[in-house]
Amino acid sequence: MKLTEEQKKRVEELLSRMTLEEKIGQMNLESPSIVGGFDVPFEELIEMMTDGRISQEEFQKIMSTATRDFHEEDIRAGLVGAMMGDDPVKANELQKIAVEESRLGIPLIMGFDVIHGLRTVYPIAIAEAGTFDEELFERTAGIAAKESRAHGIGWNFAPMIDVARDCRWGRVSEGPGEDAYLASRFARAKIRGLQNDRTSPENYVAACLKHYVAYSACESGRDYNTTSMSVSQLHNVYLPPFKAAVEEGAASAMASFNDLNGVPCTVNPYTLRELLKGAYGLDGFVVSDANGIKECVTHGIAEDDRDAGIQSANAGLDMDMGTHIYKDYLKEAVESGAVSMEVLDDAVRRILSVKMWLGLFENPYVSEEAIARYAGKIPAEHAETALEAAKKSIVLLKNEGNVLPLSKKQKISLVGTLAASEEEIIGAWAMSWRNEDCVSILEGLKNSGAEVSYYPCGGPEGEINADEIARACGEGDVVVAVVGELMSMSGEASSKANVELPGKQREMLSLLLEKTRAAGKKLVTVLMNGRPLALGWEEEHLPVLVEAWHLGVQMGNAVAAVLTGEENPSGKLASSFPSVNGQCPIYYSHPNTGRPGSKSKFTSRYLDAPFDALFPFGYGLSYTTFAYSELKAEEDKDCLRVAVRVKNTGDRKGTEVVQLYMQDVTASLVRPVKELKGFSRVELEAGEERTVNLELKKQDMGFYNNQGEYVLEDGLFRIYAGGNSRDCLCAEIRVNF
Repeated sequence: MKLTEEQKKRVEELLSRMTLEEKIGQMNLESPSIVGGFDVPFEELIEMMTDGRISQEEFQKIMSTATRDFHEEDIRAGLVGAMMGDDPVKANELQKIAVEESRLGIPLIMGFDVIHGLRTVYPIAIAEAGTFDEELFERTAGIAAKESRAHGIGWNFAPMIDVARDCRWGRVSEGPGEDAYLASRFARAKIRGLQNDRTSPENYVAACLKHYVAYSACESGRDYNTTSMSVSQLHNVYLPPFKAAVEEGAASAMASFNDLNGVPCTVNPYTLRELLKGAYGLDGFVVSDANGIKECVTHGIAEDDRDAGIQSANAGLDMDMGTHIYKDYLKEAVESGAVSMEVLDDAVRRILSVKMWLGLFENPYVSEEAIARYAGKIPAEHAETALEAAKKSIVLLKNEGNVLPLSKKQKISLVGTLAASEEEIIGAWAMSWRNEDCVSILEGLKNSGAEVSYYPCGGPEGEINADEIARACGEGDVVVAVVGELMSMSGEASSKANVELPGKQREMLSLLLEKTRAAGKKLVTVLMNGRPLALGWEEEHLPVLVEAWHLGVQMGNAVAAVLTGEENPSGKLASSFPSVNGQCPIYYSHPNTGRPGSKSKFTSRYLDAPFDALFPFGYGLSYTTFAYSELKAEEDKDCLRVAVRVKNTGDRKGTEVVQLYMQDVTASLVRPVKELKGFSRVELEAGEERTVNLELKKQDMGFYNNQGEYVLEDGLFRIYAGGNSRDCLCAEIRVNF
């Protein structure tokens, strides 16, 4: 995010004219207060919908019938800088007050959570990241930006780029998985998609990086829990996506709830001022997460709200989401000298700069044409992109006996309550979708022309119906069982100690397996879930496993395309899957111990569980097969040039994600056994063989030490290439930097 010299001048002129109260007003993010009948803050109401305490229908009813306070008088007085909401008509009304009735006419910035789409909901991030398709990441973000601006939203609380290695944490669904390199590439692409189409103010928004930082490392995978780690781990694993996004031009960031090594990120000058704004160079502003400043009192690092506000402002937190602490206490804090005017001016300058960059001073309103643009159906281009993303996100985990793809001549018995659900395909943290846009798996199979009969049988909650199971197995040529999680079972405040299939779904699958085997029929299991699941039993017993995640509005059509062979699956796992709960956290890029896990007793292992992931990072099958050979790594001036031969050894065209990994064999700190350093999506015809060339820059072969310094150390490196993090060819090379 860069301003012209003229824009910078306008910001400074505005700043010079503002009163202390007006400056503090710019640092105040408000949300509509629900008045009468449902007296909770808007952000809590959103949380209640996303975690399942109320349905979307109940949410919409409350919003349509309740009286809401939009803080019009405060806006008129210049005491509000930003608002939350997705109603373009109301946005225009509030902007009119800010622009035409406040003393300085400074427009509001309207913010909203648009994690994986607004009206057009595409796959949850953990699924989309598994496409390893940066161009797709960028396009889906571009659609979100356009739809946001048409709804009056100029500021997306996205992308969520937390590196998450513990699938017990519910919010693993919202981010790009366990790997810092993939997350960094994902982050850069999302920033480009959200911010870079500046051909019109209608085409871009200000991104907001969340959650800064190490929120995903919460102890035991329990949301909001404490985080504790070495400096090197912070810099090597959790900071890289944020650094990459800021380098790409991200306009803002959101401080996370958690404490980091004892200091809540809301009041952490090291992470906010020294790193984010200093070393990384964030030009825009930092906002708290909801209630974040007030929670510093609960953390025990602030004596009271005033103290929390003072610490937050001094640490570099520029905007308060929803607590009114800045509004209530900053004026006195500045007048008493507890917060300097320089700190205040820096915060306000950053906020005004983002508004200026967004073009809000020239174009504060949503046009009538833009408001009408999404009143009817989702535009075909948007739906097609959502379908493409959903297809590419599906991961084939197991296909014993090549049961898939199915023939459309086969009569399909479709089983599971999730199979017919339109609402449950959406995934966590999506709020502006419409039911009529959603394609269930049942509907998708019907759309594909397949002959399908539906039997609810059972789901994540409630009992199973043995009679329906018997009918399904008796009447269909093949049984497709859809199992997994409800949307509310992952996302914020949805941590789980047990990440096996919830409810009685394993019992249902066992019964289906028994009856299909007895009848000489095949069973296909489709998973729809928001986190990696512990699938040890399923992998051992079930012949076919398809990971379909929560894929958004086009999920049904995408699943049907893969099951019937119209689409050859190419998705890979962005997170490792455990066999059993007790393996969590599990991730591929771990350091070696002095006694690496093996079958020998005195090694780093469990007595009652495997030491490796069930399905590793980067894993995913196809309806064809690929063979790797002739791996070569050669040193050039500034990089290593890596080449590997990849052959499609099957009988149909397919796409393989060729993955490049590195190990620094001996270093001054223990390094991971493998680190992803590159990838390429390669489409090959049946029988086609190709040399895939990948480049590893020498500058990217280093690491951060425990002083936070980036170092490059001479020595032996192992270079790996393969179709996942486990099954790779290896070459060794000595490098001098």
